[in-house]
Amino acid sequence: MTPTSGCRTPSNRARGQLELARQRGFTLLEILLVLAIIAMASIFVVPNLGGFEARTFNTQLRQAHSLLNYARRTAVVTGQASTVSFNVVPLDDQSDREPDSSQLSLSNVVAQWNGAGIELRFRDSTDREIEIEEVTEVTFYPEGGSTGGRLLFAQAEQSGIIDIDPFTGRVSTRDPEEEL
Repeated sequence: MTPTSGCRTPSNRARGQLELARQRGFTLLEILLVLAIIAMASIFVVPNLGGFEARTFNTQLRQAHSLLNYARRTAVVTGQASTVSFNVVPLDDQSDREPDSSQLSLSNVVAQWNGAGIELRFRDSTDREIEIEEVTEVTFYPEGGSTGGRLLFAQAEQSGIIDIDPFTGRVSTRDPEEEL
């Protein structure tokens, strides 16, 4: 081994250690690049999170409409009254309560809608409006009629209306602004 080659090895190691010591942090350009990527990702993610409650409410409204149509068809096909039960109390809270005999129907409950966190009101054919605090039921009869009325759903700034014709049992969804 020559003395010159022996000297190079320690000085190269020392130089490599100095370079490692200098490169421990990130450059300003690297930090700005990461922040730009995060900002662009948030542009795509944040609008989707904002509409989550609206999509949930609309899904609940469509589900209620579908259950009412299902009960109507079931009543006509089976020849027996069919009922949809609308619960606005979470299912966990319902198990703690004793059933109220005035809320129990004698007809066949074929579907149950659970909408915890959604305000539900019922307006009958005489325009008497009742806020539903626990459970209400809509019954369809084999002849095509129903208990009828209007279900008014609300959550935050959103609202929706489902009309049930008492004579034909026809179910339709309306926009609340049409009522004004």
